[in-house]
Amino acid sequence: MNLTMRPRRNRKSSAIRSLVRETSFSVSNLIQPIFIWDREKSEAVPSMPRVMRLNVEDLLRECEALVRLGISAIAIFPAIEPHHKDIQGLHGLNPDNVLLRALRAVKEAFPELVLIADVALDPYTNHGHDGVLDAQGRIENDETVEILCKLAVVEAQAGADIVAPSDMMDGRIGAIRYALDQAGFQGTSLMSYAVKYASAYYGPFRDAVGSKLGKSALDKSTYQMDPANSREAIREVLSDVEEGADMLIVKPAGAYLDIISMVRENVVLPIAAYQASGEYAQIHAAANLGWLDYERTRDESLLAIRRAGADMIFTYFAREIAEANS
Repeated sequence: MNLTMRPRRNRKSSAIRSLVRETSFSVSNLIQPIFIWDREKSEAVPSMPRVMRLNVEDLLRECEALVRLGISAIAIFPAIEPHHKDIQGLHGLNPDNVLLRALRAVKEAFPELVLIADVALDPYTNHGHDGVLDAQGRIENDETVEILCKLAVVEAQAGADIVAPSDMMDGRIGAIRYALDQAGFQGTSLMSYAVKYASAYYGPFRDAVGSKLGKSALDKSTYQMDPANSREAIREVLSDVEEGADMLIVKPAGAYLDIISMVRENVVLPIAAYQASGEYAQIHAAANLGWLDYERTRDESLLAIRRAGADMIFTYFAREIAEANS
């Protein structure tokens, strides 16, 4: 064969493949999500292998290990006891709630660790939705945003370096930015879940935080995005950029690589992708059945998210990746 181009020449050895490799990821690109609760003992999350709901004492031990391994950022999600929940989620504003106590404890013990706090009401509401319901059971956008602004401020007061609204209410980014600035937290970063789909991949997460009620998944399609839509994602991110977001999140990640790529092409802000709990769980499930190579599939899934354009990745694999590279 008389071939001018032979692409295989660039693949003929591991050294050459390394030289021409276009995409990589490292521990510095990874954010570790952590679940906490206000109980005496920590407990495994059944639908998420190797993931725990930690009490505050064990959370501090976990943070010590993560810092030692080179993980620079964590995102903390609370599992709230049912008796604290109400229709508006007002326990989120209680300075003694487990999330705010955890933020204060971690920031005091590990000031160098970047703390990301979720701004949403679903951990605190007795109906599991991310907002306040009206008499007909519909989400009240503007009333919800008022509470979210207060929630963001108390999280910043407790030590959050970054607040991350995940509710998908209209106008909440501009309102939260204004509230933070008025409260003296001009330096607190605002990381918007700008593109969050009404996805089936969130099931294990809702188990972990206790926001799943009954056997059926809550329908959040009146505020989270339709999985069929892509152009709408650009509308959402451009709005959040204009309102003052510092960073953007696309969630889920693996099934939405095209969306990550589209967002990357349209904005210059840093982009995070959240490898959702269902993505994590299905890799474990298939590997446990012997259908997939666990480590190769894990690493390929993260590499694909980076290749699509994500600067950072929320992933439950973060600690084990760091351990493998330590």
